[in-house]
Amino acid sequence: MAQDKDSEKMTVSESSPSAGSQQPPVCGESSPAQASLSTRFVDSFRRDPNARTIPKGGEVHGYDVESAARATAESPLARKLKGRHLQMIAIGGSIGTGLFVGSGSALANGGPASLLIAFILIGIMLYSTVHALGEMAVLFPVAGSFSAFSTRFIDPAWGFAMGWNYAIQWLVVLPLEIVAASITVNYWNDGKISNAAWVGIFWALIVAINLFGVKGYGEAEFAFSIVKVVAVIGFIILGIIINCGGAKNEYIGGRYWRDPGGFNNGFKGFCSILVTAAFSFAGTELVGLAAAETRNPRKSLPTAIKQVFWRITLFYIVSLAVVGLNVPYNDGKLLSGKSSADATASPFVIAINNAGIVGLDSVMNVVIMIAVLSVGNSSVYGSSRTLAALAEQHQAPRIFAYIDRKGRPLVGIGIASVIGLLAFVAASQKSEDVFNWLLALSGLSSVFTWGSICLAHIRFRRAWMVQGRSLKDLAFRSQAGLTGSWIGFIFNLLVLVAQFWVGFAPIGYAEMTPLAQIENFFKVYLAVPIVILCYVVYKLWYRTPFMRAADMDLHSGIRELNIAELVAEERAERATWSVWRRGYKFLC
Repeated sequence: MAQDKDSEKMTVSESSPSAGSQQPPVCGESSPAQASLSTRFVDSFRRDPNARTIPKGGEVHGYDVESAARATAESPLARKLKGRHLQMIAIGGSIGTGLFVGSGSALANGGPASLLIAFILIGIMLYSTVHALGEMAVLFPVAGSFSAFSTRFIDPAWGFAMGWNYAIQWLVVLPLEIVAASITVNYWNDGKISNAAWVGIFWALIVAINLFGVKGYGEAEFAFSIVKVVAVIGFIILGIIINCGGAKNEYIGGRYWRDPGGFNNGFKGFCSILVTAAFSFAGTELVGLAAAETRNPRKSLPTAIKQVFWRITLFYIVSLAVVGLNVPYNDGKLLSGKSSADATASPFVIAINNAGIVGLDSVMNVVIMIAVLSVGNSSVYGSSRTLAALAEQHQAPRIFAYIDRKGRPLVGIGIASVIGLLAFVAASQKSEDVFNWLLALSGLSSVFTWGSICLAHIRFRRAWMVQGRSLKDLAFRSQAGLTGSWIGFIFNLLVLVAQFWVGFAPIGYAEMTPLAQIENFFKVYLAVPIVILCYVVYKLWYRTPFMRAADMDLHSGIRELNIAELVAEERAERATWSVWRRGYKFLC
C-alpha cells in the first residue's frame, strides 16, 4: 500500500507543469495560476480547442441539409449579449442616415403625405417580418439566423443566395459609411483636413470595436442607440414647439400640407419613397442574427422583438410627421446634399435652421455622425457572422468558419476590414462613381432578406403542423401570425415591382438620355440579377431540393430540450398577472 502511494506521488510529480527538475509547490508556496498577459492575448486569437471543427463537405453534387443545420446550431460563437444589448439593438439598430438624411429627398420627391403613408406601410410589413423572425430565432438561436432558415425551410440554394446577398450588402456598406462619417466632419472642417485622415480614424475605431468581440459590439451599439433615441425624442419635442410658434412666435400648423401640398409627383413619387423607406429600416433584422450570441434568447429576444412596434411608431412615424409639418417639400435644401450623410440636406437640420435656432444644427450633425458609425459597426458584425455561418454550412470557403477562443470570427472580420479600406477612394476623383456602384450592390438586399424571412416562417409553420406539433409548444409566437408573414412576403414583392418601375422610368426620365436611363436602372436594380445568378448556379451545380414540410429539421438548434415544460410554467405564471401587466407585456 505504501509503495502504491509513493508511485502515485511520483506520477503527480512527473506530470507537474513545473519547469526542469523543479518540485511541485508544497504547503505555503504558490505557483503562477495563469500565463502572462502577452501569452493570453496571443492565445485568444487561436481556435478554441474544445470547439467543434467543421468537417469537410460531402460530394460535389448534392447537399446535406441536416449537417448544415447541426453546424449552425453548434457554432462556437460567444454567448455574451445581455437583454439590454438586444433591446437597444432592436430600438436603435435601424435609426440611421435613412431617417436623419434620406427622409429629406423622400420628402422632396413625394411630399409629406406620401412620406407618412409609405413609412407606415413599410412599418407594418417590417413589424410582421420581425415577429416572424423572432418566432424562429427564439426556438432556433442558430448562427446565420435568417440565411440558415432559408436553407433549412425553403431551399439550400436560396439560403446560399440570401447568405451571400446579406454578406455582400454589409461588406460594401462599411466603406460607404466610413466615407459618410468623414463627410459629416466637413460640416465644421470645411475641407481644411483631408477626408483620408478622417477615413483612417473612423476605420480604426470600427475595427477596434469589433476586435473586442460581441461584447464590444453590444456595448458600442448600446451607447450609440441611446444617443440616437434621445436625439429623436428631443427633436420630436422641439418640432412640436417650433410648429406651435415657440421659436419664431409664428404658428405653422398644417400650412405646408396646404401649400405646396401633401403630395408631389403623384403615384411615382409615392413609389420612390417606398424604396427609401425600405432602405431606412435596413438593419432591423440584426436582432435575429444576434440571437446566436445571446445568453438567454428565450427570455431576451421576445422583449426586443416587441419593441420594434415602438421604434416604428415613435421614432419613424411621429418624427416624420413632425418633419412634414415643419419643412415644405419644395425647400431647395432638401436636395442639396452631396452624400447620404450630408447634414445640410437633413430635414431635421433644415427645420432647426428655418426656426432660427443657433447651435442645434451642429448637435444634430454629431448625431448623424454617430448614426453613421453605428451602421459601420453593424456592417462588420453582420458580414463576419454571416460569412462564418455560410462556411459552417459549406456554402463559403471553410476558412471563414475560423472562430477564436473569444468567439470572434476573425477571418470574416479581417475581410470586412480590408474591404473597408476602399473608403480611401474618397480622396480620388472617381469616388462618386465607385460608391454609386457599391451602393447599387446593397440597394435591394434588405428587401430580399425580409421577403425570405416571411417565406421561411410560412414554410416553418407548415412543417410544424405537418409534423404534428402544436403552436402552444412555441416559446414565442408571432403576434402577426401566419397572416402577417403572407402580408410581409407579398408587400416585399410589391416593393421590388415598384423599384423596377422607378428604376426603369425615374422621376424626370423624359429629360434623360437613353444611356443615362440604362445606368440609372442598374444602379437601383443591380442586386436582383446578382441574387438570381447566385441561386440558379448553386441550384444547378448542387441539385438542391425544395424542402418538403415532412422532411424539415425541427430539432437541431433548440437550446432548452424541456421547452414544453418551460412554456407551460410561463403560461401558468402569466395567468396570475393583472390586466395592466398583461397589456404591458403584450406590447413590451
